[in-house]
Amino acid sequence: MTDDDEAAIRDQLANLRQEHRDLDAAIAALEASVVRDHLQIKRLKKRKLALKDRITHLEDRLTPDIIA
Repeated sequence: MTDDDEAAIRDQLANLRQEHRDLDAAIAALEASVVRDHLQIKRLKKRKLALKDRITHLEDRLTPDIIA
């Protein structure tokens, strides 16, 4: 992996982590509101989980394979 590839992955990770935090805040706000939109909350949680999977995948690409 080149330095440019690694930098691109790190940038993408930063963006995904920010989106993950934003979704977390949006979910908390919806759950705290008087009128809860359960379907919207469910969709946001599903999107948050997909982001977490993508973040994990990218982090694994940055971690070198070590043969134990």
